[in-house]
Amino acid sequence: MRKPATRLLLAILVSACGVWAQAPDSQKPQKPSSSERQSDTATTLKVDVNLVNVFVTVTDPHGAPVGRLTRENFVLKEDDRDQTIKVFDKESAVPLSIALAIDTSLSTRHDLPLEQASAKRFAHEILRPVDSLSVYAFSETVHEATPGYTADLKRIDESIDHIRVGAATALYDAIYLASRALDHRKGRKVIVLITDGGDTVSRVDYKEAVRAAEEAEAIVYSIIVVPIESSAGREIGGEHALIQLSEDTGGRYYYATSITQLDDAFHKISDELRTQYLLAYYPSQHSSFSEFRRIEVKVVGAPDSAGYRVRHRAGYYTVKSDF
Repeated sequence: MRKPATRLLLAILVSACGVWAQAPDSQKPQKPSSSERQSDTATTLKVDVNLVNVFVTVTDPHGAPVGRLTRENFVLKEDDRDQTIKVFDKESAVPLSIALAIDTSLSTRHDLPLEQASAKRFAHEILRPVDSLSVYAFSETVHEATPGYTADLKRIDESIDHIRVGAATALYDAIYLASRALDHRKGRKVIVLITDGGDTVSRVDYKEAVRAAEEAEAIVYSIIVVPIESSAGREIGGEHALIQLSEDTGGRYYYATSITQLDDAFHKISDELRTQYLLAYYPSQHSSFSEFRRIEVKVVGAPDSAGYRVRHRAGYYTVKSDF
């Protein structure tokens, strides 16, 4: 009588071991299996009863971050419905996870040494012991140079120093992979891109990259490096795509044609990340299903608030992607 039960137990153990032994073959973007998609969907469909985090940056007409605002200074809406802010915090104390992605394609070869030096200065300026950073280099492939997230500045410096020039540009793959790596991390999640905006060989497209960033709640800052040599040309379409990506995720874009402008962009990003706000709410009941819910935040009741610019992510998805 015990043998069937024993065989059943062994079958379950063997099946479990087979699942645990599976691992991805490479870092290339992979589409999840149908079972993973079902699991993701089941989790995301619970979003109505989960707290929604909105990281907000407020700047004055000169672009300087505005601090000292209170909960009462914010009005938050989802799909034009007023929401009650349940959590309010100033984000300077919340840990940061930063994916620093550097374009190492052939078109950036003349600027790369300057970008490396400026990126190291940024890491030294922004990181605290509670924060972490991972360096990505992307050309025809995406390479996590660190690897993993760390606050060890020596490791970060070495990773930045050892990245090398490649050929083509997999910009959207870099955004996608960095977003997926950030997806399960706690606290604030940021992607800083240093690139001329071109993409030539990515396996995922712009839409997939944007959605991955939005699902990870990653704030994207784009530093668009304008080529020094006129023969290198300008990637106008790519630049516009990065501008839209930055705006949709609550980040910002900068143009840099010199090391001074590059350093200045990094400095402004550091200032903003120290003066962000966290607004969190439980969504009110919706009468109809919507895959994407739009978020709107306004500042009221503060001196000169009419001239303030408020930046935050455009919204969130109620269903996980199956990319």
